[in-house]
Amino acid sequence: MEATFGYPAHYLAAWRGSELRGVLPLFLVKNLFLKKALISSPFAVYGGVLGDGEQTRHAMRESIEALGVELGVEYVELRNAHPDQVLGFHPLKRFVTFTQQVGPDEQAILESIPRKTRYMVRKALKEDFSTRRRKDLSEDFLRLYLENLRKLGTPAFPEKHFQQLFANFAGMIDIREVLKDDKVVSAVLSLYFQDQMLPYYGASDPSVNAAAPNNYMYFDQMRWGGQNGYRVFDFGRSKKESGGSYDFKSHWGMMERELPYEILLVRGKNLPHFSPSNPRFQMFIQLWRRLPLPLTRVLGPLLIRLVP
Repeated sequence: MEATFGYPAHYLAAWRGSELRGVLPLFLVKNLFLKKALISSPFAVYGGVLGDGEQTRHAMRESIEALGVELGVEYVELRNAHPDQVLGFHPLKRFVTFTQQVGPDEQAILESIPRKTRYMVRKALKEDFSTRRRKDLSEDFLRLYLENLRKLGTPAFPEKHFQQLFANFAGMIDIREVLKDDKVVSAVLSLYFQDQMLPYYGASDPSVNAAAPNNYMYFDQMRWGGQNGYRVFDFGRSKKESGGSYDFKSHWGMMERELPYEILLVRGKNLPHFSPSNPRFQMFIQLWRRLPLPLTRVLGPLLIRLVP
């Protein structure tokens, strides 16, 4: 966050004597659009306090309130992954996440998928798709990612963001590309931690959608993960009942869990609502979809800083 976007880190740590009992990564985001905010963590699905009890959470809550006032922020946002992270600030009930247990039995994974999506997976398996795994940033991934975000009317990250991810998470990150007729038709950048795999940024070529490359890509990743020691496939965050990615993920029959995000209003008076569903952004979204791809590659990194 600091190297790519210039967001200063304000980590909080809770100690009992010489024993570390909790940590909270916070980043100060500052721009003309949202003024100033502390976020844990920008551009991430999960964040919040990692701690071991009520005393730790209480100490963190007091420190967050004091730091928010000291820095003069509009609000503090905690993107908690689990209920035991909640500190008691205003709940933000907009997002859910999807997870699925996987194992080495490929057929068991296939049978766990609901009938309609399972049909699409089986259809995709009959295509002449192949997969290759990369441990570096690929131009094919960037191309598909930029094209898909432009279609959605959303600015893309700068290439440096992905370079920093590979530099800092070496051994815990890869890109899986799906090829058809020697052309990359879909790709996903994933992060790995312990027994969990998180496909974080994915995109596909719409010209081959009829062959269901996304269905193939995610099933192929689940079976690969199950055969390589991973046990949890984390499909990531979606806005509740928003169509698009929510509909696609919900049709895989995974466990859907609400994310207990929290907001502490410091100087701000209203909860922030930076979402494509916000009517304020519709004109911008329509304009972005019409811009030439090279222009979005230049402007995207400048604009995405506005809504972390």
